[in-house]
Amino acid sequence: MATSRKRNPNGAGTITVRKDGRYQAAVYVLQPDGTRARKFAYGKTWTECDAKRRALLDKVDNGIPVPTRSMKLSEWLPYWLNHIVRPHRKRTTVAKYEVHVRLYLVPMIGTKRLESLSVADVRRLLALVAMKSSAATAKESHRVLRTALTAAVREELVSRNVARLVEPPAVATHEISPWSLDETLDFLAAAREDPLYAAFVLAVALGFRRGEVVGLRWENVDLDRREIRVRTQRQRVAGEAYEDDPKGRRRKQTLPLPAICVAPLRWQRMRQAAMRERAGETWEESGYVFTTRSGKPVEPRNLYRSFTRVAKNAGLRVIRLHDARHGTATLLTAAGVAPRVVMEILGHSQIAVTMNVYAHVVQETQREAVSHMDRLLRRRPRS
Repeated sequence: MATSRKRNPNGAGTITVRKDGRYQAAVYVLQPDGTRARKFAYGKTWTECDAKRRALLDKVDNGIPVPTRSMKLSEWLPYWLNHIVRPHRKRTTVAKYEVHVRLYLVPMIGTKRLESLSVADVRRLLALVAMKSSAATAKESHRVLRTALTAAVREELVSRNVARLVEPPAVATHEISPWSLDETLDFLAAAREDPLYAAFVLAVALGFRRGEVVGLRWENVDLDRREIRVRTQRQRVAGEAYEDDPKGRRRKQTLPLPAICVAPLRWQRMRQAAMRERAGETWEESGYVFTTRSGKPVEPRNLYRSFTRVAKNAGLRVIRLHDARHGTATLLTAAGVAPRVVMEILGHSQIAVTMNVYAHVVQETQREAVSHMDRLLRRRPRS
């Protein structure tokens, strides 16, 4: 006589035969809210059903939630942020994703269940975000939603990522207008008496990011061998200052220190020693190159404020501190440095980033090349 059930160890689930002849597996699984609930899986044969039972048990053993009902986006997105994004991405990335989830995705499509979300829903979302904010914000919300749904597909919560089927809004490219060589020299001359002069030189000469400048430690500066390493950067997210790994290829880099940087850094070390002596017992040793009068690290936003103040006082165009990186690439390319070397100095992860961001520099090089071609192909005068 055929049996309708094969026994498994306690906690391993059960398999029974339904009245319609199909096999049904029942396993207690973890829910996104931390509780446990019974999950059913079905198969035409006992072997097929047992394979599904084992797959569910593997997720139980690995602590992977398996919802017994389709999740709403208002449930999935916070879970995705806290359990998938937060453990593996930088805080700045988590904070950026959280803003889009909180302000746009959950309020606008949070009631939709994952499997019922349609292409039309995503299109309406992007139109609403663009209307409420901007096309650039809508494009970023699309990227966040697409990434979240990719994770949902990986977790087998949905079979397809509908966000991939929708084109994000077109956004006008921000034209980069870094300082010219003369403007850069005028800025450095005006900043020479500023306490953060050495920081500005690093930003201009090596294209250091703001967080990399204020996160630089003396242990990573070798003035005798003229080498510098970027091992940390300082950020402030949601009111909390913290230290993080640098972006891209920076953490693996040891860069030669240009001669223009050596004297300002020596001056900074002497200046810091004098501040330490004046502060006495109130000095807080942090090991950072750039500090306040009490030894605390300089705030990233204060570095930018000083940069802007010096530029305004010098009568220069006010640009972002980050645009000094673009200026670095401009100067290096104008000096004939190969794009691959520019990429290494700036710490980009891909050569495409270097070439796309600094296309205007390439255009100037092309004009020069064409002028050479004009000269070479100029007709000889007739005798």
